[in-house]
Amino acid sequence: MTARTGNVLRGEDVPARERFDYWRELIGRTRASEVTSAHADDFRAEMRRLELGPVTLLRTSFPSTRFRRTAGMVRRSDPEVYHLTLLLDGGLALTRDARGRTETFTPGDLHVLDSSDPFDLRASPAPGRADRRVEAVGIDFPTCLLPLPPQRLRELLGRGFSGREGTSALLADFLVGLDRQAALLGDAEAPRLGTVVVDLVAAWLARELDAEAALPDDARGRALVQNVRTFVRRNLHDPELTPTVIAGAHHVSVSYLHRLFTRHGDGETLAAWIRRLRLAKAHRDLADPALRGLPVQAVAARCGIPRASDLSRAFRAAYGLSPSEHRRRAPAERAGDDHAGG
Repeated sequence: MTARTGNVLRGEDVPARERFDYWRELIGRTRASEVTSAHADDFRAEMRRLELGPVTLLRTSFPSTRFRRTAGMVRRSDPEVYHLTLLLDGGLALTRDARGRTETFTPGDLHVLDSSDPFDLRASPAPGRADRRVEAVGIDFPTCLLPLPPQRLRELLGRGFSGREGTSALLADFLVGLDRQAALLGDAEAPRLGTVVVDLVAAWLARELDAEAALPDDARGRALVQNVRTFVRRNLHDPELTPTVIAGAHHVSVSYLHRLFTRHGDGETLAAWIRRLRLAKAHRDLADPALRGLPVQAVAARCGIPRASDLSRAFRAAYGLSPSEHRRRAPAERAGDDHAGG
């Protein structure tokens, strides 16, 4: 079992008989509930926990487990936080009302819970393989951070939403990407990313409620910029990817998009950011042994740069050498890294 709160704890550091209690304690820091499992005596789980200012990112992998938050627990202590979960593998069955109605979730589904409400959540791995576990990534954040009327949100709590299309897909992609990059994040980046992820949650829920007008201008702006960044990364190979095309895809004017991106992009223009992303991709691809047989012109095309001469000129300006020189040096640099690491 691993946990990350700014450091890493390896599985062998926790005796087997203590793993379940330790994992339950970590979960309980923001998701206080009664946690039980048929695997408590030999609990094999993983957790990464990352603080993003007031937002907590959790990446969990665990065997079948039940989480119950009772009305008594709510009365005794309520941190007033929302729990958003994206299920990656396995299944969840959620019961929230006295009539016992149960909502089920499958991989790719998103749902939100409020710590002020009782719930009974059963998590089970996908059937068919004994080594499968429940896999999920989620965030916990104070309810006061969400700039939407709480009474309107009540109708969305506990419901399952597909994270495969529209605004919810952008949120799901961001959560997965944030988890993958967790180990590389600096202390200064964490609070800003916490703000961005809450903005994306707000934009998604506002869309579901048809209440985008209720969002503050800053929150809408930050969410739009993040949507644009995701759109650009998905279409970086397209040489026709210009600010005009991007603005049209997001139903805003080019001038508004430029102002917004510069304001929320540390002063960097949208065109400069796209150029930097394309050069960084070319830099990686040219050093990739699997792409060594690909001509430089083909690498340029993969990065949305139609002419090799354009790549060569911009690459030399950015990195001080030509694409071919970088490709020749890459094996020696990797060999040096391997030797140093050994």
